[in-house]
Amino acid sequence: MIELSGVAVERGGRQVLRGLDLHLVEPRIGIVGANGSGKSSFARLLNGLLLPSAGRVRVFGLDTIADTKAVRRSVGFLFQNPDHQIVYPSVAEDLAFGLRNRGVPKPEIAARVAAMLDRFGLSGFEDRLTHELSGGERQLVALAGILVLEPRLLVLDEPTTLLDRRNTRRVMAAVEAAGRPIVLATHDLALLDGFDRVLVFDGGRLACDAGPAEALAAYRRLADA
Repeated sequence: MIELSGVAVERGGRQVLRGLDLHLVEPRIGIVGANGSGKSSFARLLNGLLLPSAGRVRVFGLDTIADTKAVRRSVGFLFQNPDHQIVYPSVAEDLAFGLRNRGVPKPEIAARVAAMLDRFGLSGFEDRLTHELSGGERQLVALAGILVLEPRLLVLDEPTTLLDRRNTRRVMAAVEAAGRPIVLATHDLALLDGFDRVLVFDGGRLACDAGPAEALAAYRRLADA
């Protein structure tokens, strides 16, 4: 699913990631690390938001440099702050935006938007202004805007940091129900319970790559050092 070969990333004259050689096939992969550890940079590598300074990143066999557009169609990316993702003032307009860009016929757009809102418990929200929604509702709209495009993989960069526990549960339930492989970068270690694999980043390097129990124990040791 995801392959990294000799990957390094330099930003502003500083190496933020280095020495990455990974083959990731598990359906639920977690990413943890302190602020500045490189975990968000790693997440952004996976859909071409950030390109490697050295090495290659391939997702579903597509190279993120040579096939950037195709990678972004295959990999849905959810930001921490939904306001960085929502571009239109009303809910229905925002969900329709990506479909229009892909040339989907209007009747199909309307049907897919309605189905997605129903699935997320947001039926009747079509004409609601996004800036009037709660933080949890906005994050659900942002997630629905990704899933309506039917990506093959979801990458989520700390999607629950701005949410309370109730809305965290709503968003994560929607993610699980999507039935897609997910890569989740988070500070909320409880969200990784039951994940298949967890990557721990420290100082731009991969410090641990293991199951949740071993990886989170390593992360806590780093945090306490």
